Amino acid sequence: MTTLVTGATGFIGSAVARALVSSGHEVRALVRPNSDRANLLGLPIEVMEGDLRDRPSLVKAVDGCRAVFHAGADYRLWARDPETIYETNVAGTEALLAAAEAGGVERFVYTGSVGAMGIDPSGNPADETTPVTIEDLIGHYHRSKFLAEQAVHKFAARGFPAVIVCPTFPLGPRDIKPTPTGRAIRDAAFGRMPAYVDTGINVVHVDDVATGHVLAFQRGRIGQSYILGGDNMTLHDLLMLVARTQGRQARLVRIPHAAVFAMALAAEGFARLTGHAPLVTLDEARLARRHMYFSSARAERELGYKARPADEAVRDAIAWFDSHGGRRRMASETPVTAA
Repeated sequence: MTTLVTGATGFIGSAVARALVSSGHEVRALVRPNSDRANLLGLPIEVMEGDLRDRPSLVKAVDGCRAVFHAGADYRLWARDPETIYETNVAGTEALLAAAEAGGVERFVYTGSVGAMGIDPSGNPADETTPVTIEDLIGHYHRSKFLAEQAVHKFAARGFPAVIVCPTFPLGPRDIKPTPTGRAIRDAAFGRMPAYVDTGINVVHVDDVATGHVLAFQRGRIGQSYILGGDNMTLHDLLMLVARTQGRQARLVRIPHAAVFAMALAAEGFARLTGHAPLVTLDEARLARRHMYFSSARAERELGYKARPADEAVRDAIAWFDSHGGRRRMASETPVTAA
């Protein structure tokens, strides 16, 4: 079976591609011409150049495929022109859905975002039924993902075999950019995270997320959403776990949300002048006020999904950063706090 994977050069997408290869799929990766392809090295896959904003390239990429895993997205929490995020994440998803439907694709797995889902105001873990509106969401990235998920639901409602999976905050190998969560783990592991804010996230191993994608392909109900998560943890407890993994004591200072917001405001102001993305964004500062806890009970019940403990995800992430120059990369970066 030929299976198309978008976003295959990225953190989650490359893990999905590996899981599909292991499951016997013939994988075709849709890759932008200027993408870093390090995460694909050694994989027996077909690479096809294209872009989610280029409709003809999507039609060509889908041709001959029986399944599509759409993990590609413009994942930025800041952009000089936010419209570019919507062009990729919303219009691009709609175009890929149309191409897949016209091409007779038998299964479409869309990688959503828990950032586009509801949060329980009491602090209890949210699930797929927690109410949410687009007005509740923080930032253009999460709003674009919400709108893209609505497009998937629209296609599924008329019978197109689409399923949505929503990873929480993945950790593990091949986080090449890295993601904001991965950067916090790396910085903490190598002694550059002296401060934290009162926030909470759900931590999951990226390879468990990839397995969840395959399970959704095999067992997911059409039109259904599934949260793929692991352990709910405060940021303080996560950083303490990192310290224990490294065999040392952590000396952490809690800083107020207002201070992080002020830092982000200054950072974004400077970013508008330089064009370089800020190290801390206003969206990150606003998100840090929330405890983003989630339940994967539906995925466990319906898909047979199971996540390993957070300490394994942390250990594998640190090992990968260490073996890929994590310490050296930090030498040229400005220290940041966790937001």
